[in-house]
Amino acid sequence: MQYGRPWPLGATYDGQGVNFAVFSANALAIDVCIFDELGSRETARIRLPACTNDVWHGYLPHAKPGLVYGLRAYGPWRPDRGLRFDASKLLLDPYARDIIGDFIWGDEHFTPEASYPGHAKTRDNATIALKARVVHDTFDWKNDRPPRLSPADTLLYECHVRGFSKLQPLLPPELRGTFAGLGHQTSIDYFRRLGVTAISLMPVHYCLSEERLVNMGLSNYWGYNTIGFFCPNPRLCSGFGGLSPNDEFRTMVQNLHAARIEVILDVVYNHTSEAGDAGPTLSFRGLDNPSYYRLVPRQPSQYENYSGCGNTLNIQHPYTLRLVLDSLRYWVTTMHVDGFRFDLAPVLGRDDNGFTPNHAFFMAIAQDPVLCHVKMIAEPWDIGPNGYQVGNFPKSWHEWNDQFRDSMRRYWVQSASRFPVASGHRGEFAMRLCASSDLYQRHRRSPSHSINYVVSHDGFTLHDLVTYDQRHNHANGEDNRDGHGNNLSCNCGVEGPTDDPAVNRLRQRLQRSLLATMLLAQGTPMLCAGDEVGHTQNGNNNPYCQDNTTTWIDWFAMDHDLLAFTQRVIALRHQLQPFANAWYSGTSDANGIPDVAWMNANGTPLHHEDWHRHDMLALACLIRSPGRSIHPVLFLFNPTTGPIFFELPRGHWRCVLDTSHPQGTTTLPGPTDQPITVEAHSLMLLQQQPQRG
Repeated sequence: MQYGRPWPLGATYDGQGVNFAVFSANALAIDVCIFDELGSRETARIRLPACTNDVWHGYLPHAKPGLVYGLRAYGPWRPDRGLRFDASKLLLDPYARDIIGDFIWGDEHFTPEASYPGHAKTRDNATIALKARVVHDTFDWKNDRPPRLSPADTLLYECHVRGFSKLQPLLPPELRGTFAGLGHQTSIDYFRRLGVTAISLMPVHYCLSEERLVNMGLSNYWGYNTIGFFCPNPRLCSGFGGLSPNDEFRTMVQNLHAARIEVILDVVYNHTSEAGDAGPTLSFRGLDNPSYYRLVPRQPSQYENYSGCGNTLNIQHPYTLRLVLDSLRYWVTTMHVDGFRFDLAPVLGRDDNGFTPNHAFFMAIAQDPVLCHVKMIAEPWDIGPNGYQVGNFPKSWHEWNDQFRDSMRRYWVQSASRFPVASGHRGEFAMRLCASSDLYQRHRRSPSHSINYVVSHDGFTLHDLVTYDQRHNHANGEDNRDGHGNNLSCNCGVEGPTDDPAVNRLRQRLQRSLLATMLLAQGTPMLCAGDEVGHTQNGNNNPYCQDNTTTWIDWFAMDHDLLAFTQRVIALRHQLQPFANAWYSGTSDANGIPDVAWMNANGTPLHHEDWHRHDMLALACLIRSPGRSIHPVLFLFNPTTGPIFFELPRGHWRCVLDTSHPQGTTTLPGPTDQPITVEAHSLMLLQQQPQRG
């Protein structure tokens, strides 16, 4: 083997051979192990001959794409010093572009003895370890261009590749539940009819199912357990037409882009699937444990666990930071994605003193000529000290806003509960409806930086939110202890399914009012896949391990009225954009009309004490300057248990949405200036009509 170059990291084919470059600041030597094309038999073992600035490297002339390899790192096994080298373990290259093999759990992956964690027991794992395969990326993107939609035009649709189409009868059976199924014209036509503009995919990186789940016959369906940050998960690939996972993913992106739909990836750079101090040695741990992971100060045999999954990536280390940035750039430049949603994002911004928006990770992205142009979305909490950081991310970042979620649930759902566990008020509701100005305006961020949602993959579905008071997670094998205990949900009088028409009407109305509020509020809306058709998980609010009909959308059980309603509301958002992507001040124009005004049902303005009353929740909101309509719009909100008469501001008003109707239409004959009745648990959206004559 020749010396080669220390860059780029990973295995790179240059047309004449393959260059290997592997980072390790603490290894004494690193071998490249060559395998047959199936990865079953080692055919050669070659030592990397050079080390430059902690990067071990070498060049193998005449090697070609398709070469299967693994790594072995030599050094001390001293957990008390944070070092966990074990050359009996075949390690996966962190920069692998293609991963082969079906991972099998076995004692061979573990170095510490189960009964004596301080003792090492070396066992070769090569026969059951994952291997990397050298690739030469070539793909005809034709005229693919990123849609780069404006914040005002963005409407996120969070979905799981497998769960979205696994039961879709209009797709060819061999494509269901795969990248090819998501990028099929049938799926794209559905997205376009629905009106969403960006698909936010749950994790698609190569991941592993935890040994505990496998032993129970379950799997990590959600995919938040990454081991390969540069590889699509082959279990989400159909293989139809002979496409590799990489090319099937890229074809999906290409098809979505042609329909002007963006692709956002949910990425997990906070931990890996190597778990805690008793976990397996698969890649990072065996290559350079103290560089890749955050270890407990003065106790380096233990891992800081801000993820809840046993370990935390050490983004403070320059080469771990480089790994994350290289991965992000790869998915933008080579796979053409349009942005990222970062799981447990405060981990990425932690230094020794805690979270800071001035962390090197954020600074690096802000100046990166590739990454500074794509959408960055934070899940703004982790389980470490001061892990709740909603509103504190850098200016260019969007954030999942759980305060919007909880406020909307309190306002609509808890008001329908016989035993409310929390109660909201109009002040809180109005603040969240208007993009949480207390969180974002004070940091000079725009309203669109608030990602508004009432349901995500994590928790009850929208249907289950108004169908169950309690979680029903027994199938997860944790005695129903997992998942959120406080969901701000309401079963509307009956736990689970019922034939009671009154209960079902209430549930349907609550779903419509929640959807309408979320989709029309100021900020960037995010719809969870299946909520628009009444998808249920039968009360399981943590189905991360349920790769079955619990999580797969049942298209045969579609609520057609709810789908039609959702399409109507999304069309209204695109047409009117009731709230502009700009902050309102409440100041009046020359005619004395404020840019936004809040009123009681009787038409009187709200005063300070009115905002905080829990016994008066009905509310009217007049928006003089909507985002797109040239005429003012008016919201009327009634979360109470009975109908309420609303006095209308001066002018003639036409109702364009009424959530008391199954499809959102109205029975009002035409524009009116007379008081309007808003039914219980519902809202109306009205648009002012121009005066004639």
